Amino acid sequence: MPELTEDTNGNGNAIPIFESHPPAWLPKVHTSADLGYLGFHPPRVGQDEDLLSEANVKNGFVLGHQVSAETFSAHSIINGDLSSNATFSKLEALMNEIFVRRADGVPSIPLSTFRIPTRVTLNDLKRQAWFADLANPEVPLHKLGKSVPHGAKGHDLLDLLQSNNVAISRAVWFLRVFGANETAGLRNKPSYNPTQYSIDWANVVTSYMKKQLADIALPSAPRPGLNIKQTFKGVLSDGDTRERWISRFIYCLKLLRTFYSEGLVDNRTFLVWVVQQMGVCNLAQTGFITRLADEYLDGILGSRPLMRPFIDACLYKLAEIRSLSAQEFLHDTEALLKTLLQRLCLVLPDSFVSPRMWKAHSLLLADVFSESIAEQSGGVHVGRNSRDIGQVLQENLADIKRRNEAMLFLSLPIHVSARLASAVSDVKLLNSISSHTDIGNLQFFSHSTDDAASFIEKLDMLLTWCVTPLQYGDHRPFAAVTLIRNWRTQAGDRATRRDFNPPDEILQDRLFEWLDSSDVAREPDNIRAVSLLYGKLVKYELFSYASYIQRLIARGEAGLSFIENTESRHRKFLQWIPLSKSTSSLISQRKVALYGVRAREMPEEANERKIRREIRAVLPDVFGGHQTPTTSTASLLSSCNILMTSTRFEQVRTFRQWLLPILEKHIASQRADMNSMLLKTYSASVELMAQTECFHCILDLALSLLEHTTTLDLLIAVIDTLHRFATIWACMNAMGSIITALDKAHQVWKARGIQSRPLLSLLLEFDIGKHLNEASRDRITSDITVFRSALQPATDHPDVVPDVLPEILLLAGDPDADAPTLLANSLWIKYRKSVDWAWKVWDNTVASLRQVPVMTSDEAGRRACALRYGVFLWQVDQHLATGLDNEVLRWFLGPGKNEVAALSSEAWNVLTVVLLHLSVHGALKTTTILRGLVYPAWQQGASMPAGQQGSMTETFLRSANDICHRLLLSEDINDTLPPVDLLDLQCIRTRRQDVYCGPHFPLLASSIPLLICVENNEHISEGLRDDSMSLRHLISRHQDFRQGAYRNLDAIREAFEFSLQQLDEPNGTLGKHIVAGLRMVLCDISEELSDWPAVTCLLSPWKIAATMVQMQLVLKQMGQELVHDPTNLAAHADLDELILMLFHHSMTSEEAFYVGDMARGVDNIVAGKFINNGLRCITEIILESRSPIQKLSRGFQRAGELLRVLMYVAEPLREKSVLLPLVETSIQDEFIEALSSKLASMEEFATSNNGSETLEANLAQEMVLILRLLQFELGFRTIWSSKMKEATDKVVSSLFRLAMAYGTSVNPNLVIYPLMVDTLYYICDEIPADPKATPYDPFRNYPDASVCDLPSELPVEYRKQLASLLPLHTATASVSHMVNSHRDAAGDIVYGTPVVNRPWEWIENLGEPMALGPKEMDREREEKERLEDKYVVKNSGSLSLDTFGTRITGDGVLGKAGETEPRKESNLRSFEDGLSAETLFKRDWRETRVELEVDVMTVVSGGHPRGELDPNTGGAFYAGPRPEKRTTPRGSPSSSVMSRSSAHGSGSVRHSPQSATKHSNSTIGDVIDVDSITTVHSKRPLANKRKISTAITVSDDEIEIIEGPVARSNTNKRFKVKPSTKAKAKKK
Repeated sequence: MPELTEDTNGNGNAIPIFESHPPAWLPKVHTSADLGYLGFHPPRVGQDEDLLSEANVKNGFVLGHQVSAETFSAHSIINGDLSSNATFSKLEALMNEIFVRRADGVPSIPLSTFRIPTRVTLNDLKRQAWFADLANPEVPLHKLGKSVPHGAKGHDLLDLLQSNNVAISRAVWFLRVFGANETAGLRNKPSYNPTQYSIDWANVVTSYMKKQLADIALPSAPRPGLNIKQTFKGVLSDGDTRERWISRFIYCLKLLRTFYSEGLVDNRTFLVWVVQQMGVCNLAQTGFITRLADEYLDGILGSRPLMRPFIDACLYKLAEIRSLSAQEFLHDTEALLKTLLQRLCLVLPDSFVSPRMWKAHSLLLADVFSESIAEQSGGVHVGRNSRDIGQVLQENLADIKRRNEAMLFLSLPIHVSARLASAVSDVKLLNSISSHTDIGNLQFFSHSTDDAASFIEKLDMLLTWCVTPLQYGDHRPFAAVTLIRNWRTQAGDRATRRDFNPPDEILQDRLFEWLDSSDVAREPDNIRAVSLLYGKLVKYELFSYASYIQRLIARGEAGLSFIENTESRHRKFLQWIPLSKSTSSLISQRKVALYGVRAREMPEEANERKIRREIRAVLPDVFGGHQTPTTSTASLLSSCNILMTSTRFEQVRTFRQWLLPILEKHIASQRADMNSMLLKTYSASVELMAQTECFHCILDLALSLLEHTTTLDLLIAVIDTLHRFATIWACMNAMGSIITALDKAHQVWKARGIQSRPLLSLLLEFDIGKHLNEASRDRITSDITVFRSALQPATDHPDVVPDVLPEILLLAGDPDADAPTLLANSLWIKYRKSVDWAWKVWDNTVASLRQVPVMTSDEAGRRACALRYGVFLWQVDQHLATGLDNEVLRWFLGPGKNEVAALSSEAWNVLTVVLLHLSVHGALKTTTILRGLVYPAWQQGASMPAGQQGSMTETFLRSANDICHRLLLSEDINDTLPPVDLLDLQCIRTRRQDVYCGPHFPLLASSIPLLICVENNEHISEGLRDDSMSLRHLISRHQDFRQGAYRNLDAIREAFEFSLQQLDEPNGTLGKHIVAGLRMVLCDISEELSDWPAVTCLLSPWKIAATMVQMQLVLKQMGQELVHDPTNLAAHADLDELILMLFHHSMTSEEAFYVGDMARGVDNIVAGKFINNGLRCITEIILESRSPIQKLSRGFQRAGELLRVLMYVAEPLREKSVLLPLVETSIQDEFIEALSSKLASMEEFATSNNGSETLEANLAQEMVLILRLLQFELGFRTIWSSKMKEATDKVVSSLFRLAMAYGTSVNPNLVIYPLMVDTLYYICDEIPADPKATPYDPFRNYPDASVCDLPSELPVEYRKQLASLLPLHTATASVSHMVNSHRDAAGDIVYGTPVVNRPWEWIENLGEPMALGPKEMDREREEKERLEDKYVVKNSGSLSLDTFGTRITGDGVLGKAGETEPRKESNLRSFEDGLSAETLFKRDWRETRVELEVDVMTVVSGGHPRGELDPNTGGAFYAGPRPEKRTTPRGSPSSSVMSRSSAHGSGSVRHSPQSATKHSNSTIGDVIDVDSITTVHSKRPLANKRKISTAITVSDDEIEIIEGPVARSNTNKRFKVKPSTKAKAKKK
C-alpha cells in the first residue's frame, strides 16, 4: 500500500508518493542478496536520468560508453586468459563455489508431518453414515481421513464394504488405513516384519474366498442299501442366491486384483493357496479356481515349487473330467486346463520333469500337447504361429518323455557286448538245428570278410560247441563242418571275384591255433569228439593233416612221439584224427611223427586186425563161420570191445576202408531168400557204426541197401535208419541225395505194384517242399491220393460198423498163424467204406484183451495171445489209408481214458505187449502211447487224493511207468517183451525220436513236474514213488532229452512255471522238488545252493540260457513261499543266500544284463529282496571307497554292475505299473547317508579346482553313478524316516551347490549338469509333505537361497533352471529394482538391501488432491516469507522424503499447459530456473505466436521499440515488430531450456533502463526450424524476416538437475553440468 507523506506544512493528508512494485509472480534475482527482480527496473530517486544537466536537456540522457566501442576489442584479453593454464580451473572453481553456496543456502527438508488417521468407536448409525460417505465419490477422502471407525474386522469388514458398494480404490484406501492402525503398535518392535500383515491379510482374503467357494457343493452319491431321500439345493441353482453370491465373489475378485498388484496380500501366500485349492476343489469349484489361476498364472510361472503341484492338480482334474459322463458340460473348463498346461510347458518345460507324474499321466500329457492350438482358441491363433507353438510343444514333450523315462529306467538299452550277445544267440541258433533245418542256407558266419576278429570268435565258438560236454547231440560235428564248408565256398568265390588269396590258409591257421590253445580240446574226455570233428574237416579238405604234421615238426614240437617221455597235447590229436583219403606218404609221416623212424609197424595195424576178427565173429552171414550172431546191444558191444575202445583213426579205417566195401558187395549179391540174414547183418552193422559215430558209413550202407532191397522188411529197416538219424543227415547237408534215393526207390516199388506208406511219408517229411521239383512232388502227391482211395474208397453211403465185433474176441482162441491176417482182411473188406471201423476195431480189441487173463492163466499163453492181437492190429494198420495211430489216440483221449484206468495188472501185461509190438512195427507212434496212457496216468497219480481206490490207480501208474521206460529208456533187450532182437530195439529208438522234436517235446516237458508230484504224493506207495523218481532221473539225464531241452528252453520254463503256479501250498517241499527237478533236467546240480557250480560257469555262453530258466524258476518258487508265508525265515535266508551269491560275483555289463533278465517277471517280494540286497551291497561298496579320488575304483565298477542288474530286475515292474517293492527303512537310511557323505566329498573336490583331467574324468564317472543310484532308489516305495529326511536335505543342498559349480565350470560337462538338475527335481518331488505342517508350504523341500546367491557367470538357461527352484520372492511395482543405499566416507554410493514393500504404512490416497483452506494457505504464505523462498516443500507423505535423500534445490515446476497465458509463460521460462522443460516443438509453437491486436496497436500508436518493457504487462518484453532491418544475431550458446545457469534478461534495481535497448543474443524471440540444422538467411515480410539460426537442440533427457530429488529413486547422485556446444552458422 502507498504510504501518506506529510507536506511542508505538516499536514498528513498530502498526496502519497507512488512506488512501483513488481508483480507477485516475478522472482527475485537472488534469494538473499538485494539484486532486484528479473527485468524490473523502476525509477528511483537520484538516478542518472533525473539529472537536468545541460547535456541532458539539450541532447537527452545518453549513457556513456565504458570503453571505446569503436576500437575496443577483448580479443587479446580473452586470448591471454585462455592461454593461461589456470583459466579453466578458476572457472570450474567459480562455478563449484556458486553451486556450493547455493546449496548451503537452501533450507533442509522439514520433518515429516504425516499422521495415521486415528480409529474412533462409532455407534451403528454414525458408522453407517461414515461408510455411506466412503461409498459416495463426492465426499473427498481427506475429509474422511481424519479418523476411521473401529469395529468390524476380517470377513465382516469385507462384507460391509461389499454391501455398501464402496468403490475399489476407496475401499483399498480404507483397508490400508485399517491395516496401518493394526500394525502401528508393532513397528517399534525388533522382530517387526513389514510383510507379515500382508501374509495375515492374504489368509483373510483367501479364507473369505474359500468360504464363498464352499457354498458351491455337489450332491453326494447315494449310498447303496440306504433308502433315504436326499434333497440338494445349490447356491447357484436359485436366482436370488446366485446373484448375491456372484456379486460378493466379483467384488472380492476386484479387491484382490488391487491387493495383489500393490502387495497388500502376500503374493506367495496367495499363489500357494491357489495351487492348493486347485488340488482339493471339487469339479463345481474347478471352473472358478481355474479362471482365478489363469488370471494370476504369471506369478506361478517360473517357480517350480508352485508349478509342480499345480500341474498335478490340473492333470488330475482333467482326468476326472474325462472320466465323467457330464464332460460336455465342462468343455470350457477342460479347454482352459489344457491351455494352462500348454502355457506352463512353453514357459518352463522342466516343471513337467517328474517321474511320478509321468507314470500317472503320460498319455494324458501326450494328448494335451498334441492338440492343435488353433482348435482350442476357436480359430484365433491360426497360421504359422500356432504351428510353431505346436512344434515347440511337441519338442518339449519329446524331451520331457526322454528325461522322465530315463529316471524311471524305462526302455533301457541292452548293454550286451557284441561278443557275448553273439555267442549266446549263436548257441541258441546251433541248438535249434533239427531235421527240418536247411543248413545249406543257415547263416552263421558273416558275409563280410573284412571282420577277421568276428570270424575268429565265431569259429572258436563253433569248434568249442562241437566238443564241449555242456552241449548235447551227436549232430554237432557234422553241423560245424557243413557250416565251415559253406563259409569256405562263399569266401572262395568272393576271393576269386576280387582276385584275393583263397581262405584256405586262414582257415588252416585258425583250426591249428584252436587245437593248439583250446582248453576244451585239451581235455582227455573230449579227444573222441575232437578227432571226430577234425576227421570230417580233413575229409572235406578244410584242414590239411599233412600241413598239420609239417607245422608241428617245423616248430620243433616236443613230445609228439610215443618214444619221448614228455607228451605233447598234439600227440593224441595226431593219433586219433582219422584219415578218410590217406596216401602212403601221409601214413608214413604220421608213423614217423608218432612212433619214430625205426618203427616198422604202427600199433593201429595190429589193432585193426583184432577189430576185424571181432567184426567177423558178429557178422557170420558176411564172413561165414558157425558163431551165433548176437541179438542184444550189450553182447554185441562186448564182442567188439577192442573196436569200442580203439581210436577214431582205427575205427574209421576199419569201417570206411574195409567193412563198408564188403557190406556193399554183400548186399548187391544177396538173394531174395536170404533177406532175414541180411536184415540181421544190417542191424548189427548199423549198431556198431552208430556206437562209434561213423554216420557217413551208416548213410552209405543204408542207401546201398535201399537200392538193392527186395522185401518190405528191409525197406522198413532202411526207412527207420534214415528216420532215426534225420538230424545228422540234415547237418551233413545230405538230404538232397537221400530224397533222390528215396524217390528212386519209390518208383522202383511202384513199378512192382507196391505202395509203401512209410516210404511216401518219409519222402514228404524229408522234402519239406525244398528238394523235389514240382513234377516229382505232384507225382508223389498223386500216388498218395490213389493209395488212400484204394484203401478207403469214397462213398456217399458209408458202412455201419456194429459196436461189438465178436470175431475179434474169438481171435484169442484161434492158434492159426494166419488168423490175424485173415481177420484183418475180412474186416477191411466188410467195413472199408466206414470212417470209424478202425476205431471200433481197436475198442473191441481192448475189450478182448481184458478177457485174455480170464481166458488164459498161463503167462506164456497170454503173451502169445497178445502177440496175436498185435499182429492183427498191425495188419489193420496196413489196411488204413492214414494208419491206426490217429484212431487209437482219439480213443485214448475219449472213452478209453476211463477204460484203461480200470484195467487189472494182468490185463495191463497183455496190453503192454500189444502196444510195444505195434510201436516196434510203426503202427503206433511213441507219442501216441505217451499222450494216451502215460501222461494221463501221471496226472492221475499226481492228483490222487486220500481215500481213492489206490490199488487201481497204482496199477495204472506202474504200468504206465513200465511202458514209458521201455519206449524211452530201453537200450537193450532185457526180457521176452518187445523189443526181442536188435532190429526191434533200433525200431524203438527210431520211434522215440519224435518225442524230443516238434510239438511233442513240450508235452513230455510238462509231464516231468507231474512225476515230481507223484514222487511227493503221500497217498501212493513208497515203492511206486521210488520207481517214479528213478524214471524221472533217467529221463532227465538222457542225452536225447537234454538235447531237446536245450533246443526248447522256453517249453521247459513254461512247463515248470505252470506246475509251480498250480501248487496248492507253495511253501511246502513240493515247490523245492520241482525246482530241483528243473536243475536235473538242465544240468546235474544238487538241491543245495552250496553245491552249485561257480557263477562264472553258470554265466558262460553254453549255460547262460539254461541258467536263466532255472534261476527264474528258483526265484518264483521262493517268491511263492514268501507270499504264502511272509514269516518263513528259512525262505528268506535261502533267497538272500542265492541273491548274495550272484551279487558277490564280479560281472561284466553283459553278464549283469543276463542276471537281471533272470529275475524278470518275479514276484514283488522277490524283486524287493533283489532291490534291498542290491542296495545293501552298493552301500557297503560306497562306504568302503571313501578314500580320495585317485582312480576309478573297482568297487565303484562293481556298484555300477549291481545297479545294472537291479535296473533289469525292476524294469518289468515299472512297465506293468504294478506296486513297486518297499525298500527296508534301515537299508534306505544307510544308503542315503552313504550317498550324502559321498556327495559331500565330491562337492569338496569339485569346488577345490586342484585336480587333473584324469581325476576330473573319474569324478565325472562316479558322479553319474551316484546320481543314477539316487534316481533308482527314489523310484521305489519307501518309508521316510526322520533320519532319511535329514540325509535327503543334505543331498538337496549338495546337489544344488554342485549344480552351480558344474554350471559355471570352465569346461562344462554336458552330461552331469542336466543329470544333476533332473535328480534335484526328482528328489524334491519325492520328499513327502509333512501332514502336521501348517500351512501348506510347497517350498519346504527346495533349496533355501536367494537369486542373488547364484553365480553371475551362470549361463542364462542354467540360471533359469536353478532360479526356478528357489523360494518365490515377488516384487511389487512400487519397489521393484530398488535398493537401500548410502554414501561412504569417500562419497561413493554403497548399495544395500532391497527395499521392502510396506503397503500398510504408505496409506495416503494420491488420486484426490487435498484442497487447502484459508488457514492452510495463510500458514503456507508465512512459511514462504520466513524461508524467503517462493516454494515450500511439505514432508507430509507417509513415506518421508528423507528416505530418498531428498534436498531442496529451489527450482520449481510450472503448472500444467494451458493454465498460464503464453506470454506470461514465456516470461516465466525466461526469468526463472527450474524443472519446467518443454519440447522443441512446443517451444517453437509458443514463441512464433503473435498477438495481432497488440502488434497493430503498437504500430498505430508508435509504441515502444522492441526490447523495451511494457508497463501494462509488468516488465514483460514487448514483442512488436520493428520497421527497420537488423542483422541476424549470433547463435546463442545457451539451451532453449532455462536452466539454473541462464540469466537472460535478468537485472536488478540498479540496472540502467537503456540496457534493455541493446541487442540481445537470446533466441527466445526467434523461430526455431527443427527441420534444418543450418542458418538460413532470407528476406521475408514483417513476420517472416527473422533469420533462422541453428543451435544445439537439447532434448528433455539432457536436463541436468543438481542434487535434485527424483521421485522414488533409490540413489542420491551428484550431477555435473555438461558444457553446451556452440554451433556455428553456415551460410549457403
